[in-house]
Amino acid sequence: MAETVLTNTGLDSFLDGAPEHRDPAFARAAEAVLGLLALRGADRATGLPEPTPGLVRQLLVEDLPTFVYAPPGQLAAYPAVLGALAARFDGGRRERIASVVAESAPDFERAMNDPGNLTWHRWYASLLRTVGADLTDPEDVRRRLAALDGAPLPDGVRRAHLMGRTALADVLLSEALTRAYVRDAEAPPAVGPLLTDHAVATGIGRLAAALQDRWTAAGLAEQLAGPYARFAPGPEAFPHLVLADALLDEHLDYHGDPTAPVPPPPAIEAGPVEEDADSLIGAVEELAEEEFEPYGGEAPHLLYVVYQRGCAAESVARKAAEYEDWTVDPALEDLAVPVPDAAPEEYTVPPLPELVRLLGTAELTEADRARLEGAARELAAVLDRLAATGLVFRRGDAFGLTPRGAGAVRYLLAVRGVTAPDAAEAAAWTAPEAVAAAGGWPTSVAARVLADWLHARMDTADAWSELLAALGTVHAGTSEAAATRGLFAVLDTAGAPPEALRGALRDPVIGAYALEALRERGEPADPIQVRASARALHVLDGLPAKKGPLESRRAAFDAAAADWPGGSAALVRAMAAADRHETERVLRPLGIALP
Repeated sequence: MAETVLTNTGLDSFLDGAPEHRDPAFARAAEAVLGLLALRGADRATGLPEPTPGLVRQLLVEDLPTFVYAPPGQLAAYPAVLGALAARFDGGRRERIASVVAESAPDFERAMNDPGNLTWHRWYASLLRTVGADLTDPEDVRRRLAALDGAPLPDGVRRAHLMGRTALADVLLSEALTRAYVRDAEAPPAVGPLLTDHAVATGIGRLAAALQDRWTAAGLAEQLAGPYARFAPGPEAFPHLVLADALLDEHLDYHGDPTAPVPPPPAIEAGPVEEDADSLIGAVEELAEEEFEPYGGEAPHLLYVVYQRGCAAESVARKAAEYEDWTVDPALEDLAVPVPDAAPEEYTVPPLPELVRLLGTAELTEADRARLEGAARELAAVLDRLAATGLVFRRGDAFGLTPRGAGAVRYLLAVRGVTAPDAAEAAAWTAPEAVAAAGGWPTSVAARVLADWLHARMDTADAWSELLAALGTVHAGTSEAAATRGLFAVLDTAGAPPEALRGALRDPVIGAYALEALRERGEPADPIQVRASARALHVLDGLPAKKGPLESRRAAFDAAAADWPGGSAALVRAMAAADRHETERVLRPLGIALP
């Protein structure tokens, strides 16, 4: 069936007449190219599917990397087929298609070689080829497949990745086949249907499997669906992906972007992450039962929020207070929570002074503490069930992820596309990448990761200069610029090479920060080098923007303006020119209009 699934694509006439077209690699590429173009609705009025720029781009960067296995040495055959096909049409078609092919060539090669685009069928076809299998011989494919038991996965790719890409490819191919059949039924083409009624009667799934065989390895789909199904597990083998989806939802609530990086844990213990993830989803599903109300359904949030803290411990009491709508000082949300070496199994709320420290509410009384006890105990029971997996711990009021638990949550985030680096990967980022990520993390985590980034480069002056420059350029002109340059405060500038700080004096954003750091160290520095924009930003960032009565906040601005050349009007102009977003946020509540 594989040879005749797609009829009337013009393949035979296309391959006739030129000896080079009979090259097996070219013929294989031609069958896939013509078939996919026809499936996507290319006009076949001339007997051949007519390539258009949009269809060619989709073919090269989406369809071929999803459905077709091609050895690296044979990738060039696919653009060659497109060029030869375009030459069959008039009206400048060859030039337009050649332009699209040339423009898409880097993306095509990258996509075809990207392990993230592999399906089970594409991966096993590549493995079979490396062991000398004849990919056109079903019996040889079956025999060689049997010898691959326990074959390794591609570097950096999990089974869930391959399963997900395979499931997506199945859906896309089935949808394309269905649309093609309906399209031809509604407007029968003169050259004949792409799919016969008899073929469709056998089932769209069988047609899709036959095409997968044709485009990867003969008989492979049947083997992976039958005797070697364990080689290519489907969604039912990954119950933990339900938890991965819940963690992705949490991440989107925090960041709105799946690619926004979460902080690397300080330590990850390698373990059987899929089994560990299954243990977690088992606990999460049990916690959804009525007996664990009202906080049992919060298990995914608890796992995510601890990971988002860089796996630093969180407080049971503080989380319970948040759930009970108590006032918690936002500045204390990331406050470190001490983890005792040992603690009684039964949970008790921390003493009043510690509770005040955690919540930032000085008016708390012993009666308040007693009122929180019930909610905190219920939350501790949820955490204790999670801790039974060995992937979460609770000791006293502190809870968090074990190093093995950190690895399991990182895996769950990564399989849903969240950027979840480990410490080594974060240290390998460029300076702008590290700064862009750290701006959205808790202060203590940002300090650790940026320090590790510098240590990985031996704390050289060049490394410091790169990082300092990034503080002024990443997110420049956006509402996130203030938080980015605020990362200067988390850097341990006491150990920075003085030449790096002096080199930053003329930076239009952080020059005044560098001057202040040099002065605190008693290092010589020339204040004349600091630009007005940097001085204005330093003043702006030093104003109380959220706390305190408006009168005292206005007084702080007036005091700064009194020392600014030209007074308050000149200071406001300089601030607005340097960072209009932050200037408006800080000065608007004070009744100060921007120019």
